[in-house]
Amino acid sequence: MKKRVVTATVFNQSGVLNRVTGLFTKRQFNIESITVGHTETEGVSKMTFVVSVEDDRQIEQLIKQLNKQIDVLKVSDITDQAIVARELALIKVLSNGQTRAEISGIVEPFRATIIDISRDSVTVQVTGDTEKVEAMIDLLKPYGIKELARTGLTAFTRGSQKSVTDLKQYTLLK
Repeated sequence: MKKRVVTATVFNQSGVLNRVTGLFTKRQFNIESITVGHTETEGVSKMTFVVSVEDDRQIEQLIKQLNKQIDVLKVSDITDQAIVARELALIKVLSNGQTRAEISGIVEPFRATIIDISRDSVTVQVTGDTEKVEAMIDLLKPYGIKELARTGLTAFTRGSQKSVTDLKQYTLLK
């Protein structure tokens, strides 16, 4: 199985996420992660999916099906392109006065931050590529991870890329 990163630019309409993820379900894709957020254009959102596929034909078929959706403006498989990709993780680690200094020593080289401290735990925020987040989690596991939340990967291609700026013109083309 290969992991693929697929982005979809969509109109921010009620039910669009359900319709898009429904296509993944129909094609029996497992979504490893999904992020959705507003873009620079009002009323438009960007979805980033990380999916596992057996071969390239599967991803090509999925992209064709996604492009047929009414609220979908653009779909891209950006896996093999130069991309900027980040993930955020919040990690609540068991800690006491003695282990806080050790945990701070682990956090610093990762350019992560301690964002909350209580009597029995610290919460660490780390952002970066998936490998960096995984490495931070692995180093904190021996202390006891009390809670973990991850956003999943969000990404786009590097450099100047054309974006949908004239939605009226694009809507007429659909």
